[in-house]
Amino acid sequence: MDEAEQLADEVAIVDAGRVIAHGSPEQLCRGGAENTLRFTGRPALDLASLLKALPDGTQAAEILPGVYRVTGDIDPQMLATVTSWCAQHGVMPDGLSVERHTLEDVFLELTGKELRA
Repeated sequence: MDEAEQLADEVAIVDAGRVIAHGSPEQLCRGGAENTLRFTGRPALDLASLLKALPDGTQAAEILPGVYRVTGDIDPQMLATVTSWCAQHGVMPDGLSVERHTLEDVFLELTGKELRA
């Protein structure tokens, strides 16, 4: 799957002999799969005020003390909103990273099956 993600212009995901998804690796990884923004900061940040600044449908959670995950349509504007919110609240978002689903993630979501080696 890694090679397909890096080299292919078009990918088809087949399950039980049926094409269940088709498109470029970028389209497949973006469509139907939320992106994730992660960062660390001081524990117990006011996530309600962060959510007010973000688009509807976005979720934010403190998954461990001081470890935060924001999920939704992560784009440059959302990244700017999160970092601006952090600045306004005196938070240095350490380890800030944007994670996208891979083709393998999409395959597993769509088929519920593990890849064979």
